[in-house]
Parts: sequence; C-alpha cells; structure tokens
Amino acid sequence: MIGEDEVRDALRDVIDPEVGMNIVDLGLVYGIEIAPDRVAVRMTMTSPGCPMGETILESAHEALQRAAPDAQVDLELVWDPPWAPERMSEIAREHLGWPGR
Repeated sequence: MIGEDEVRDALRDVIDPEVGMNIVDLGLVYGIEIAPDRVAVRMTMTSPGCPMGETILESAHEALQRAAPDAQVDLELVWDPPWAPERMSEIAREHLGWPGR
C-alpha cells in the first residue's frame, strides 16, 4: 500500500504550467486519504478561474495512478478554504522570488 509521503512525491511531478512549480509546494494539496484500494486527494487551484485547472487535475490523476496502479484514485477539487500565497512552501517562495515568512 502506498503511503502519504509517496502520494506527495507523486504529486510533486505535477507542475502548474503558469508558475513552473509543483502543486505540493504551491500548497494546492489540502488533504490525502489512503485506504488499501483507494487514494483520495483534496486539492484546489490558485483561483476558481485557473485556465490550467483541467490539465492540472488530469496530470494529478495520472501521477497518482502511476504511483498506485491498483488503487482507485479520487480527486476532489475544493474552494474552501480559498488558496492563499501563505500556503506555499519556502521552496515555492524562493522559486517565485517572494520574501520568506
């Protein structure tokens, strides 16, 4: 069975093409639930009008399916709480040239 660290590692392969950074470090992954035959991820986008939303969701699904080929993959797109730049990791902040926390 896959673990939460492996799920996050798989999702680090998913890049938001608008900013060139992975969705984990951007803070778009809100929750991960793992069962023997299921991987469920709650995630968001930087804004409801994100033009790359469908592409990011498809890439996330494919990355998770590769990491856990025998599991059902469920992605839930949520808007509450809304994404905010404070959710980004220090790696993402440095990448984007934002000051540290």
